[in-house]
Amino acid sequence: MNIGPHLLSNRLFVAPMAGVTDRPFRQLCKQLGAGYAVSEMVTSRPDLQASAKTARRANHTGEPGLIAVQIAGTEPADMADAARYNIDRGAQVIDINMGCPAKKVCHKWAGSALMQNERLALQIIDAVVLACAPHGVPVTLKMRTGWSQAHKNALQIAHAAELAGVQMLTIHGRTREQAYQGMAEYDTVAAIKAAAGVPVVANGDIDSPHKAHAVLAATGADAVMIGRAAQGRPWIFREIAHYLATGESLAPPLVAEVKQLLLAHLQDHYTLYGEHAGVRSARKHIGWYVKNLPGGESFRSHINTLDDCRLQHQSVADYFDELNLCMDRLPDCAIENALNNKHHELETL
Repeated sequence: MNIGPHLLSNRLFVAPMAGVTDRPFRQLCKQLGAGYAVSEMVTSRPDLQASAKTARRANHTGEPGLIAVQIAGTEPADMADAARYNIDRGAQVIDINMGCPAKKVCHKWAGSALMQNERLALQIIDAVVLACAPHGVPVTLKMRTGWSQAHKNALQIAHAAELAGVQMLTIHGRTREQAYQGMAEYDTVAAIKAAAGVPVVANGDIDSPHKAHAVLAATGADAVMIGRAAQGRPWIFREIAHYLATGESLAPPLVAEVKQLLLAHLQDHYTLYGEHAGVRSARKHIGWYVKNLPGGESFRSHINTLDDCRLQHQSVADYFDELNLCMDRLPDCAIENALNNKHHELETL
């Protein structure tokens, strides 16, 4: 599929997740089969553009593949400026955040809160499309099904956004009211796909190759976007790609490979954040990797006591070396847990 003039290698996308989809994580997911990855959301507030956090998120040095940046805000002029700011720093696609359910974002009427004010939402879309057009940069939109069950307006916004020039629509199958609770629904995604003339991407609860296949079949979507299921399991993209191509499940990764992937991920992480911040922000990634592995919980507790990058890196190496003494590959449960937890959803698609 294409986003504007850009041809993608496949239809498996990494969702933008604040505090997660930084450059090292995006690069790793692309390495392991993702065809496209969107950055953490970058604020449109001018007073924060010089902050270390914004500068880090806008840094794409050495990043392979198409560079997509998500921007968030409430003022059309600021959002247009943010689009230009990120284009100057390498962005090839600008994504508008209309899906974040976080209270601190919605409290300021950004993210999914914009779905309550369609007039403002469309003013923002118009301003960003106009800012990106001279650069040939396509604009995409990520949103939820609506603010609440009683206020589901994704179909109307999708239609207006396409008319305004948005070139891809990503729909998370929950309202903002649901946050991440309950089950994602895909009927809204299917309805938008049936009406849209631009690519439509399904997002929400896609946590296995079987689920990805079922969602694509049920919605007719052009692609699937995976978020939380890729945390600690970035190889999910190659698992899905293999299943879609062959109908067969890929064997779990070798323990030695996971060790190598995680250690390289940590090294890139430290380089981006520096030692002080890097050792702390890496803890969550390590915790996700080992969550379903033998001794994972106690190892996670140990990792949380370490404040030195070298000790953290060596502890991870030692843990996987010990694990490799008793198994060659990750246990099937590391994959099957997700399937079992959501198995009943497949029957309802």
